[in-house]
Amino acid sequence: MNVNMKKNRGLVYLILVAIVIGLLGYTTIVGFGSGKVGAAKNIKLGLDLEGGVSITYETVEKNPSATDMSDTIYKLQQRVDQYSTEATVNQEGDNRITIEIPGVTDANAILEELGNPGTLYFVREKGSDGTANYQADSTAEGGYALTKTIDELQKDGSLLLSGTDVSSAAAKAQTDSTTQNKQYVVSLSFTDDGTKKFADATTAAYAASESIAIYYDGKLISVPSVNAAITDGQAIIESSNMTYEEAEALASQIRIGGLNLELNELRSNVVGAQLGQAAISTSIKAGAIGLAIVCLFMIWVYLLPGLAASLALIIYTGLILLSLNAFDLTLTLPGIAGIILGIGMAVDANVIIFARVREELTAGKAVKTALKAGFHKALSAILDGNITTLIAAVVLYMLGTGSVKGFAITLGMGILISMFTALFVTRVIIYSMYAVGIRSTKVYGRPKPVREPINFLGKKKLFFGISIAVILAGFIVMGVNEANGNKMLNYSLEFEGGTSTNVTFNENYTIEEAESKIVPVIEEATGVKSVQVQPVQDSNAIIFKTTAIDNDQRTAFDEAMVSNFDIDSSKITYDNISSTVSSEMRSDAVLAVVVATICMLIYIFFRFKDIRFAGSAVIALVHDVLVVLAFYAVARVTVGNTFIACMLTLVGYSINATIVIFDRIREELGEKKRSEDLELIVNRSITRTLTRSVYTTFTTFVMVAVLYIMGVTSIREFALPLMVGFICGGYSSVCITGALWYVMKTKIGKKK
Repeated sequence: MNVNMKKNRGLVYLILVAIVIGLLGYTTIVGFGSGKVGAAKNIKLGLDLEGGVSITYETVEKNPSATDMSDTIYKLQQRVDQYSTEATVNQEGDNRITIEIPGVTDANAILEELGNPGTLYFVREKGSDGTANYQADSTAEGGYALTKTIDELQKDGSLLLSGTDVSSAAAKAQTDSTTQNKQYVVSLSFTDDGTKKFADATTAAYAASESIAIYYDGKLISVPSVNAAITDGQAIIESSNMTYEEAEALASQIRIGGLNLELNELRSNVVGAQLGQAAISTSIKAGAIGLAIVCLFMIWVYLLPGLAASLALIIYTGLILLSLNAFDLTLTLPGIAGIILGIGMAVDANVIIFARVREELTAGKAVKTALKAGFHKALSAILDGNITTLIAAVVLYMLGTGSVKGFAITLGMGILISMFTALFVTRVIIYSMYAVGIRSTKVYGRPKPVREPINFLGKKKLFFGISIAVILAGFIVMGVNEANGNKMLNYSLEFEGGTSTNVTFNENYTIEEAESKIVPVIEEATGVKSVQVQPVQDSNAIIFKTTAIDNDQRTAFDEAMVSNFDIDSSKITYDNISSTVSSEMRSDAVLAVVVATICMLIYIFFRFKDIRFAGSAVIALVHDVLVVLAFYAVARVTVGNTFIACMLTLVGYSINATIVIFDRIREELGEKKRSEDLELIVNRSITRTLTRSVYTTFTTFVMVAVLYIMGVTSIREFALPLMVGFICGGYSSVCITGALWYVMKTKIGKKK
């Protein structure tokens, strides 16, 4: 009876798994209801995949300083991150700023919400002559209106503070001291200079029983009373009936009005995808083919457990797509990188489990015992590897901006879902299969004879030499490139800036047509390469972004457009553009990676109780990054926005691969016999995890390789370094990390 109950329960679980897969498939392909809720086609795509809104501002000040421009760009980037983690802000020329926000199609709505940046003032209630500077007005938005112009208030000294004196503004909840009810307020913090100004202003206003109005973008947005002199630079704007939405809107207006420069809108339009529809369709097909190859490989290698892992992987993919919909996340190329890494880690977890199961079967254990031992022994490696990478994802999200944050979101989400599918879904499927009567040892893995340890440490000098030679070669090539007048790396527009050319054609060209018909003409006429194409939606205009071109090249560009496409040369406009990856964004990315590395190091030390594990893991990580950097230099692969995503993917992959080796070394040390040599233990640990290292490298490589084979040029420039990085990560985990730890252990141990 007990056996029948288990069999029935297993059958129920398998039916439930089939239903879940069916529902996930239906949801992602079709969706539910009239809005097709959950369908993959409803996932928000980034500007590179779908297009969005592009807004260009011009500073009111004619010659703004580089510091003010840089600070304004940085603050705007933080502001527009609320619309999408993939929104970008970059400088055009000396006094223009362009904002590109993916996944939105209403430029007017964005403009209305952003308002006119940099026009915030705190206004005294009465002027020096005693007349009111503002008064109640039922027809005005907010109930108050100015009685004087801004120029008059400026001359009179009635503008007490400007937006630059505010360091932060945020909506928050607090308890009303009188009614004890919950109320929403706006919390303000001022700069050092603003604190002094606000202290003087509130002291005078409190003594005279006056209010202080906040002026923004042509209207008074708040007129709070002054209940005390505020000298600590911290203020609260409160109202008995303010909702959270109203508090957040007010705080948002104060933040955007606190920019260093005042900006005027120059133009706005809805732009098409930078990569085109072909990139999306080929990426989807490549993903499906790659996933199918991985599933077939897992089934071929691990038989029934491989089938269970494949079903879990299908569920993982469905949950990822569903989560992107549910949390309204924006998907771009860096986000796809995070998903690919998540798939790799999901496969890796299953490989670790089934490799352990195979070891137990080889040792003569029964199937059920082998399954139980396999899941148990694999748990620590899976948890340590995933948690270490998850720590990196959290830090990157907290400290990163733009594409870094987008990568961190999809990576973190992928890790959590992969852990769930590997440790729960795969277990349920495999135990259910066993319960319904599939118990033959033959279908749970082909037992292999115990392999004699390979002497990896005996070749450590060779491995170290190869790595050092490759890294040095990369630096030498970068030096030669710089000496020959080229940049060390082939920086793209995102890093270097260039020229943006807007051309209005007589007919509408798709991005694929523009790349095949127009781009070759531009390259031949100007001599520039790597032309980026961005169509303007609902028009015949196309924006071409290139490296900086001089007047002669612009003349050649005009002549080529007129002679080849018979267009009006007056409909060609040029703008100089700065790098979209600003210095602040780069420093944020570097800071995020450094902090993430430190946090991972601390976790590894905490878990392994040996700083040498952490130290060698970080050295191996740096090794992988430098090798891929050398590849960028030698192959002259374009260094653009995807460069950051590629390096971040490599960091996550490298750490995860290293943890698996270290987990086995730790286990072997715990079982070490007194007479056993440390070198033998390390070699045995690497040998016993070799299958895992090869299989995981293969499966992640396949996912990206199919993307490279089927993708358009931009996709290939993204996939190629990733392929090199995955191979390098597999090499370093097998040949470098264990040897590094052994050297550090024996050298430091001797001194100790």
